[in-house]
Amino acid sequence: MASMTRKLASKKQRALEVLVVLKRLYPDATCSLNYETPVQLLVATILSAQCTDERVNKVTPALFSRYPDAQALAYCDREELEKLVHSTGFYRNKAKNIQGACQKIMEEFGGEVPQQMEQLLSLAGVARKTANVVLAHAFGIIQGVTVDTHVKRLSQRLGLTKETDPVKIERELMKLLPQPDWENFSISIIYHGRAVCNARKPICSACDLAHVCPSAHTLLNGKAGN
Repeated sequence: MASMTRKLASKKQRALEVLVVLKRLYPDATCSLNYETPVQLLVATILSAQCTDERVNKVTPALFSRYPDAQALAYCDREELEKLVHSTGFYRNKAKNIQGACQKIMEEFGGEVPQQMEQLLSLAGVARKTANVVLAHAFGIIQGVTVDTHVKRLSQRLGLTKETDPVKIERELMKLLPQPDWENFSISIIYHGRAVCNARKPICSACDLAHVCPSAHTLLNGKAGN
């Protein structure tokens, strides 16, 4: 039990150091998706699944010009919606979820995106990742840690978790980080994943987190020994 407590403390210390460095590196980090309203953020986040934010931002101007709100999206022509979101991939399923979510927003939530986690999770196509993004950036409500592919990969590399399931990773990170910083951690680490800690070729030699990263330590020591 004592060794487990020390291990947890060490992991928490590392998480806090990572947070400090990320804040210094990315002081202006914010959501990369373009939106004007909560429902537009919800839609953009649904579209971002298995797709880059850059691609989503190329699609949404035409989409939101044609269907600017929940009412328009709820009762639009599905085939036209599919054409507008086609380039984001999995377009049929995404169009179905967007329309289903907006119909429920109209029928059960008075046309407004709900501000409670449980209600958001009841919408089609919405899991905790999407709900966390919407709550944090549309309403300023920090309920969890958004775990996307970058957050998952870097949290594992940094030795903050050995879990592979996003929900379990989120629970672990929530124990290690102060609640007000949960979303800031996610956004900043996503920036770092794009800029430095690439999935295939992480630039450990130029990484400001290398001193607290077990993966970087292994990689750099391995190279040094060759």
